[in-house]
Amino acid sequence: MLKKVFLFVFLAFLVSCGSTNSKSSLTKKKKKRTELINKASYRAQLNKKPIKSRENGTMETLEATSRLSVTNDMIREYIMRYKDIAKNNMADHGVPASITLAQGVLESGSGQGTLSQNANNHFGIKCHQGWEGESVRHTDDAPDECFRKYETAEESYRDHSMFLTKRGRYSKLFELDKGDYIGWARGLRAAGYATDPKYPEKLISLIERYQLFNFDAEVLGNKYVAVVKSVPVTTSASALTTNYNSYKVSGGDTLFSISKRYNLTVAELQKLNNLPDNTISVGQILKIK
Repeated sequence: MLKKVFLFVFLAFLVSCGSTNSKSSLTKKKKKRTELINKASYRAQLNKKPIKSRENGTMETLEATSRLSVTNDMIREYIMRYKDIAKNNMADHGVPASITLAQGVLESGSGQGTLSQNANNHFGIKCHQGWEGESVRHTDDAPDECFRKYETAEESYRDHSMFLTKRGRYSKLFELDKGDYIGWARGLRAAGYATDPKYPEKLISLIERYQLFNFDAEVLGNKYVAVVKSVPVTTSASALTTNYNSYKVSGGDTLFSISKRYNLTVAELQKLNNLPDNTISVGQILKIK
């Protein structure tokens, strides 16, 4: 009898141990593993996600020292606010107003970017050697870089012109025709102003969509009138009319791009200029009216 009782107790003990081990095993299986995520790699993954534009076309993404989505109205408002400053700087220093405005729109995110908001820096100009003014720190091509800080946006625009005129690597730009915004856009990238390989196309796109080349024409027209003050009014008026009614072909131009620029069709351009086909050459003068 005692043997049977002992055997029963022993079997019960074994069953109890097996149940405990089973529960422990199940518990271990259910336990979730915690992974450590590197903050830098996590941020890098976030930054790779594209910023979406609204389907109605009223938004576009601008990226240079800041990446922002802004409305077309914001871009136009920015252009209207700074166009006179850009034109004055063109007259004083020779940098096309169209290029200055396009760079301002792109680099500052139409004035909404971090640098433009905190430092009135609309062109992403870094401190560089010899800068004695105020500065701020901002992450661009490298972490925590030094950028110039200005009292006003107008000061930033003026320094942008001086920055280009005083550095030898940009000297070839000033040999270009003042209305050759395509040459200027490509030349800026070639001279090292920006690292983005699509930088010229971005500038050209902004200039042509918002017709910033009209501001260049205004400055060039005003300059011409100033030069011929001693000439009779009829001659001056005639020369000014000719200036606005014609266009000098620059490198990279096509009949299609010129027609889009002046709201014409290719056929209309061909008819105005008696062109048998689409062939044009650099320096050729085309009638546009």
